[in-house]
Amino acid sequence: MTTNHVLNVPGAQLHYETRGTGPLLLLLGAPMPAADFASLADMLASDYTVVTQDPRGIAGSLLDDPEQDSTPDLRADDVAAILDALGAESADVFGSSGGAVTGLALVTRHPGRVRTLVAHEPPLLDLLPDAAERRVGVEDMIATFHREGLGPAWMKFMISAGFDLSAAPAPPPGPPSEQDLANGARFFDHELRGTTRYWPDFAGLTSGASRVVIGIGVASGGLVTHQTSVELAKRLGTTPVEFPGDHGGFLGLPKEFGEVLQKTLA
Repeated sequence: MTTNHVLNVPGAQLHYETRGTGPLLLLLGAPMPAADFASLADMLASDYTVVTQDPRGIAGSLLDDPEQDSTPDLRADDVAAILDALGAESADVFGSSGGAVTGLALVTRHPGRVRTLVAHEPPLLDLLPDAAERRVGVEDMIATFHREGLGPAWMKFMISAGFDLSAAPAPPPGPPSEQDLANGARFFDHELRGTTRYWPDFAGLTSGASRVVIGIGVASGGLVTHQTSVELAKRLGTTPVEFPGDHGGFLGLPKEFGEVLQKTLA
């Protein structure tokens, strides 16, 4: 059974969900909402108390100021507030994409709150040799969104990320929902820049009590997030763990993905 919660924090109302029993495990995305982790969460709920959330400004997590930017530090503070609301001193954390960046910020901003962080393909573009060029590309995506709308902006995003669009699955039939449009607009207008420019506190990630694992999809070899993950693992002095699928492997292969996650946490 899934239980919905609303938590008031400075500047926002956070929506999060709990299911299952056992040790606490948080599944974090950005901009992915809680709903996108439902299949993975259901698979893990027999062994964990699983928490999923809508990041501030996404889906059910409402902002007092819709123009507020979303940063990894701010999202990390929100996750710490959820832990407080649950009466939990610490938890295991799985973060994917922007949620992995949130997890990295959580480890260093709130020492001791994370037992193990599995950071799956964080898009830390500033770690790459062509970081300056990547920043220009991000600014072009944002400008494209303002000039031409979400469709062209997402197209540039997917190409820049390295996805093979000819092999991509067909989009769902019908127009996107109003919520999908709102989530996409927030991503380009208030989240993409802050997430991709985040610079980790490497000393804090390696000297604290938290165990940090970098995850990479076995099918992500052509993606920029494969490059960023390899570089991050190198700087942390660790070996990446391979997960089924690509950047969104947990969406299409929740059972197989969850089994690898369980082994990694153990």
